[in-house]
Amino acid sequence: MQIISVPLMFVSMFWMPGFSPANGQTDLVTCRRWIEPQIPDFSMDGDFIIGGIFLIHSHTSSENKAYTRQPLQLQCSGRFVCECEELHRAEDMSSRGLRIARAMEFTIQEINNRTDVLPGITLGYQIHDSCSAVSMAVKVAFQFANGMEPFYNDTDSCSKSAAAAVPALVGESTSTLSISMARILGLFGIPQVSHYATCACLSDKRQYAAFLRTAPSDHHQAAALARMVKYFGWTWVGAVRSDTDYGNYGMAAFLKAAQEEGICVEYSESYYRTDPRSKLERVANVIRRSTARVIVAFIQTGDMFFLLQELATRPPPPLQWIGSEGWIIDPDLLQFNMCAGAIGFGIPRSVIPGFREFLLDLSPAQALKSPLLTEFWESSFSCSLKGSSEGARECDGSEDIRALQNSYTDTSQLRITNMVYKATYAIAHAIHGVICNDTQNTTNYIYIYKHCSFSKYVSLQILNHLKRVNFTTKNGFQVSFDSSGDPVAFYELINWQVKEDGSLDFVTVGHFDSSRPRGQEFSMSRAIIWVGRQTKVPTSVCSESCPQGTRKAVQKGKPVCCYDCIPCAEGEISNKTGYSVNCVRCPPEFWPNTQQDSCLPKPVEFLSWDDTLSIILTAFSITGAFIAVCVAVVFYKHRTSPIVRANNSELSFLLLFSLTLCFLCSLTFIGRPSEWSCMLRHTTFGITFVLCISCVLGKTIVVLMAFRATLPGSDVMKWFGPPQQRLSVLTFTLIQVLICVLWLTISPPLPFKNLQQYKERIILECALGSAIGFWAVLGYIGFLSLLCFILAFLARKLPDNFNEAKFITFSMLIFCAVWITFIPAYVSSPGKFTVAVEIFAILASSFGLTFSIFAPKCFIIIFRPEHNTKKHLMGKGPSKSI
Repeated sequence: MQIISVPLMFVSMFWMPGFSPANGQTDLVTCRRWIEPQIPDFSMDGDFIIGGIFLIHSHTSSENKAYTRQPLQLQCSGRFVCECEELHRAEDMSSRGLRIARAMEFTIQEINNRTDVLPGITLGYQIHDSCSAVSMAVKVAFQFANGMEPFYNDTDSCSKSAAAAVPALVGESTSTLSISMARILGLFGIPQVSHYATCACLSDKRQYAAFLRTAPSDHHQAAALARMVKYFGWTWVGAVRSDTDYGNYGMAAFLKAAQEEGICVEYSESYYRTDPRSKLERVANVIRRSTARVIVAFIQTGDMFFLLQELATRPPPPLQWIGSEGWIIDPDLLQFNMCAGAIGFGIPRSVIPGFREFLLDLSPAQALKSPLLTEFWESSFSCSLKGSSEGARECDGSEDIRALQNSYTDTSQLRITNMVYKATYAIAHAIHGVICNDTQNTTNYIYIYKHCSFSKYVSLQILNHLKRVNFTTKNGFQVSFDSSGDPVAFYELINWQVKEDGSLDFVTVGHFDSSRPRGQEFSMSRAIIWVGRQTKVPTSVCSESCPQGTRKAVQKGKPVCCYDCIPCAEGEISNKTGYSVNCVRCPPEFWPNTQQDSCLPKPVEFLSWDDTLSIILTAFSITGAFIAVCVAVVFYKHRTSPIVRANNSELSFLLLFSLTLCFLCSLTFIGRPSEWSCMLRHTTFGITFVLCISCVLGKTIVVLMAFRATLPGSDVMKWFGPPQQRLSVLTFTLIQVLICVLWLTISPPLPFKNLQQYKERIILECALGSAIGFWAVLGYIGFLSLLCFILAFLARKLPDNFNEAKFITFSMLIFCAVWITFIPAYVSSPGKFTVAVEIFAILASSFGLTFSIFAPKCFIIIFRPEHNTKKHLMGKGPSKSI
């Protein structure tokens, strides 16, 4: 309802019902327009009239609204205006805008001269100046829809209103004005083909059903700008835009695309040329104080001119400007050297054959036919045509337009002009599709269009054909529209480079083609010269990229692009220089190097054979075994001596054998753990030590039994003779063998990589498998040792010059002390030292047994042979306590 009410309001302004004088009552017979129509700046009659509206002046003349009389006719004046005189432009009209408007006039004349497009049909035109004002654009839009007749009578034919209505139009140049017109013209079904309104919002066919354009949508440009910023490594940029539909929609699309690309925007400011000077100064100061060295300007050329003039008063540090097509291809801005090195996307440059000759074919007499051409002639040559300007000299005919150097005569950068050329041809091809495909009805279509209210029907047909046009212009450009009324986005990448004379010029350094696969849209053709005439890409980051081995931590209250670089946590790496948010944890068997930029295999630690500690322990092990063998040799050589026979030589030899095995079993704990070595080391240790303790326990029992046997009537020795001694040793040992078999069967010890004890290295050890099995083996050894200690302690004071129980007690005391201290040392020892502690306990207890039990006997045999007699051994002497 709101959209419909707008045109109805304007219709009421254009028309009012007449009164019948006879009855004094309202009679809806004759309608009269309230206001005068806007006279076209250029016009020509034809079978079909194509409308055109372009931005030539920057504003309309202002008047104080008293609301007591009808407003004055809208008049265009001034190209640029500002509250301050120092920002006033010398020109009152845009020579470039005039050239663009006349491009439509040239194109229609070219079409009328062709025989392959609309043969026998003449196209006319009505071209208006929008003055960059919504009020003017809306007025012209209704005029295009309704015609220019001052009266309408319902008894007349429809020709008076329909004959002047246009079936299609080219324009407008800006997005804001095009939006205002498209909302109105869409209701009448009149197709509007804009040559430079690029706002992405105009692709919405629900709102702008009759709108098409030959300039690409800003949707593609915004995404391309964001990708270009990302491509050159800029993550910290400033943004400034026109406070218009073009700037606001375009910048919104850029900011969204920039966020997706990980680009941070330090500031985003807007400005419009009619804003107060204070706002312009504020925007300029924001740019001067910013730390971003790259600034993206999605801004119209008029707004950009004022901004650059304000910045020129106090130039900021060198900035890399990134421009939209709204200003990057405007030659009038090349005067600002602070923009040297600017890059941006622009409409492709073209050549239109015959266009320059058309522009220069202008005489004073022809200029007088159009107010716009008159104004252009007088302002260009500073003279007056037939006294039309007071106070100026009269033009005398010596003026040479070919010698004129301005935007009107400069056809080296035909970019927007070519968009007008394509738009006009598109409408002509659409009319050709409606009219000339049925040659028999061509005359009927023209008659219907000119004389009946079915002109709207013709406009709808033209709109349908416009959506399907696909042709190539004379200068080689393809023209077609997608479902949104947009062409394929194709841009030139423009670079502002300094020429040899110090002036700036547009240089095409690449292209962007949205029809190519993603990631391949860009193509570079030459090197870019950056700000400061540098060939190296400038940098613009809030924080420098983090080196390898660090990660970024966002600074509190700042954008994500502002961060500190902190080292990776223990066990993590970062092997890329850039913007890593998280470090990568190394696999379990790897550890970071010192720089924390790569994962290295963790060193595997175990008690290897070439380890110094292993060599020492091996030497002690072999020495112990050698001592045991030597003792056995000594015992064997003196096996008939009383001291050997008195101490149960059979158990002594078995004990020496088991001690030899105890010394040698420690060697199974050295070397790289394997499945077999893990099972062998614990079981061998457990069985040999039980065999050893069993022998000692047997000797202890023999001592007790022997002295008990000396009592009168005692026959205890027959219960513990040599067979019983062998059986007891075998039984005690078989129990340990059974425990070991159960342990190996249920849950055997296996090699295990211990990754938990040390973060930076791997401990290769033998996992116990079943802790119960391990502690059962040790517990059983401890039980036999404790039993042996108790029995030996009880027999320590028995009468004998050589009471072996005393030495057994001492040996068991050493044995128990060693293994009791072993438990906490084993649990707390790190890595390979755990194995070393266990080997040390084995060797210490083995040496304790060897020296405590056999050293005194060997001493007597070797050094005191006189004591090695039965009489001495059985002699009664004072007993010495331990």
